[in-house]
Amino acid sequence: MERMKDEINQRLLQLCEPLKAGKVKEAMIYSLLAPGKRLRPLLFLTVLKSYQLDYHPYMDIACAIEMIHTYSLIHDDLPGMDNDDLRRGRKTCHKQFDEATAILAGDALLNLGVNIILETSLNDALKLQLAYLLYQASGVNGMIYGQQQDLYFENHKASLEQLQDIHKHKTGELISVSLQMAACIAKTSDIEHWKQIGYDLGLAFQIQDDILDVTASTEQLGKNAGSDYENHKSTYVTLLGIDESQNKVEELFEKCYERIYAMQINHGLILELFIKILKRVS
Repeated sequence: MERMKDEINQRLLQLCEPLKAGKVKEAMIYSLLAPGKRLRPLLFLTVLKSYQLDYHPYMDIACAIEMIHTYSLIHDDLPGMDNDDLRRGRKTCHKQFDEATAILAGDALLNLGVNIILETSLNDALKLQLAYLLYQASGVNGMIYGQQQDLYFENHKASLEQLQDIHKHKTGELISVSLQMAACIAKTSDIEHWKQIGYDLGLAFQIQDDILDVTASTEQLGKNAGSDYENHKSTYVTLLGIDESQNKVEELFEKCYERIYAMQINHGLILELFIKILKRVS
């Protein structure tokens, strides 16, 4: 897994090398190569491996997914959004550079992601399908909708159902589409399984974040601990408490495992990654 992560980081840097020099390029690389989990590209590549496919021809697709995720983090941290000054253990992009550069860096990564997909040597139909899936998931009906609702409920109390809707879109969409894109490449009929696994994993991941926000330190998280409380956000912890939230995480992972075992794949590869996510402490 670490080798795969290193390969992703190396390719991200290579893909940025031809870009025109300047602060925007510096900000893009600074944010892309900040120490991160690389969860979404790792999920994408690991699903390919679970179907006995060589993942190397699809590394650029994995990088495109990470670029979209990084763009969302840059914009999420901006003063007009969550106004954070720490991300992945480093200053947020707008703090390291400036707000205008951060906005442009996020815009550039959003644009570069689709260009990278279109420039691959995959057949045109597959390229269009992958780009469509990724940009639907990250667009106004997907991740952006989730961010909109997240901001709204900073000043309004959310019900559990509303909170699940936020998490499904803000976090679940991009995780789910990473799995779906791999299933499309594998030309499998398992795509609906992966779609639901992604939503369940995304919800579990976000509940873990809610728990860690009140149980872990800023040093452990690489971002400001307690920020949800400071921003008056409704979370699983505020609605259900820590113990019930943890029970929900474990229940969601069990649902994922059941769906994984229902497919004819190399279960061990994807389960290894899922278990690491379940046991994460940051």
